[in-house]
Amino acid sequence: MKYKKIILAGGNGQLGKALAGHYKYDTEQILVLSRRPQADQGNIKTLVWDGRTMGDWAQQLEGADMLINLCGKNVNCRYTEKNKEEIITSRVEPTNLLGKVVDGLIHPPKLWINAASATIYRHAEDRPQDEETGEIGYGFSIEVCKIWEKTFFDLELPNTRKVALRIGIVLGRNDGALPRLINLVKAGMGGKQGDGQQYVSWVHEQDVVKTTEWLMQHPEINGVINCTAPEPVKNTDLMKELRHAYGIPIGLPAPAWLLEIGAALIGTETELILKSRWVVPKRLLDAGFRFQFARVAHAVKDILSIRF
Repeated sequence: MKYKKIILAGGNGQLGKALAGHYKYDTEQILVLSRRPQADQGNIKTLVWDGRTMGDWAQQLEGADMLINLCGKNVNCRYTEKNKEEIITSRVEPTNLLGKVVDGLIHPPKLWINAASATIYRHAEDRPQDEETGEIGYGFSIEVCKIWEKTFFDLELPNTRKVALRIGIVLGRNDGALPRLINLVKAGMGGKQGDGQQYVSWVHEQDVVKTTEWLMQHPEINGVINCTAPEPVKNTDLMKELRHAYGIPIGLPAPAWLLEIGAALIGTETELILKSRWVVPKRLLDAGFRFQFARVAHAVKDILSIRF
């Protein structure tokens, strides 16, 4: 086996399942920290925790090759005061707890990847945002990103390399943004959202997985890394690509005012759709990382060929 042990904190979601599915072939043991008990699946074992308190699970992190923290309440909700508090605490508390555990281990994980978000950058239609020259934005979602990254990097763990992975909008086979967009296309509502000029910084879920393994193999890399495909697309082009995949020539557009009404009805925020995320993975590209899915057309074709 290539790896001895990999820890996935909050690993029951889309990315956690993709990571476990990839690493199970090359890893002796994959441990998923989850609030819900799950039956073991071969070498994938679930350890129950609450993300706040120490437990028997803590010693299981001893000797791990990599810890990936994916914890956090889904931001696809209305930003009420209650939801805002939960969004922040569901990220900060598990990160602090994991930091305390790692600090007390004799053989701590060699690498800790904290799932961050590419939404930390400002709304950008004028130029791409990278790790060196990108400008941090403002607003609640950006504050969440800043607080979470500060919590992570404030942890003093001299024997564990730390990487904050600023992940774009993940396109996956079973969950995430793509199935929802596909439903709009099928319903004849697959036109542009807003003016359609906002950039979508996307990434295929398998390239996120590939990035984590590449980071294990490159111990010289630490700090902040943008994990987005090198070719972001405008919203209007993404929707056109999805319509093309289904042979649907046109789709009704959704102007901003209509999105505001719809978001209120289904309990979400229009920022998730209308913010222009023009983010590029400069550090990965400069260091020689090669994306398997650099163009959205290839990503969509791959996902749809397997999903249906």
